[in-house]
Amino acid sequence: MRKGTRAATALLALCCTAAVGLTGCGGPAREGFSAVGAAAPGPERGAGEQVAPQGGVEFQQLGDPSAAGGSAGSSGTPTGPQGSGTAGGPAPGGAMSTAPGGSAGAPGSTAGPGRTPAPPGTPGTPANPSGPSGPAVPTSPTGPPGKPGTTPPPPPPATPAQLTLSAPARSAAADRWCERVTVTFTNTGTTAARSGTVSFATHVIGALGIDWATITTTQPLPAPVAGGASKAQTYTVCLEAWRVPLGMHVDTRKVTATWN
Repeated sequence: MRKGTRAATALLALCCTAAVGLTGCGGPAREGFSAVGAAAPGPERGAGEQVAPQGGVEFQQLGDPSAAGGSAGSSGTPTGPQGSGTAGGPAPGGAMSTAPGGSAGAPGSTAGPGRTPAPPGTPGTPANPSGPSGPAVPTSPTGPPGKPGTTPPPPPPATPAQLTLSAPARSAAADRWCERVTVTFTNTGTTAARSGTVSFATHVIGALGIDWATITTTQPLPAPVAGGASKAQTYTVCLEAWRVPLGMHVDTRKVTATWN
């Protein structure tokens, strides 16, 4: 009976001690809470007050071998208030909140207020998605290269003036011993004919068609005649009146020229 009484007494004392601890040592009943962080310096906080940690928060992946050698990632941004539901502060119960399926300090995934955790199995986004730019690739010209400038051929060597004369075009004049003769001069050379003389061979024809005489007269050349150019000139060719008696006429059949 003594042993039973002692056991009952010990059990009763243990229950009383637990009840006192839960009820605040006999004081009025208060709402229960769990410690989630260090208390701020100063007077003791009241019941139910929440105090954010003052220093930086270091995130470590649970079970990560690299956590023993150093922190997997740290953030200098103060954590959000308790119970905000973001990855920047400790979750209720004192456990660190991390994104599902990944570490809170994974590269490229800084957790903070307003950030949505990456879905399970999604790697962090690299800082430069496009990667370093490669060496510049030479581009081909947009069109065919321009043709090199061509030197114009040298001018042909100069050639002396060379006149050719057309057949004389004859027409009657006011006097029977005169007639009008038109000749075209063409210079086939490259040098101009600057001066010269034109000779007319005029025949004296009788009433019965007999050629009684041939008289040569001269007149000046219609100079200058440029190289490669042509020039027409009409002359009035006359003989002495006594050489052409009444009933006869003149007929200029040949025209020649000299020039320089």
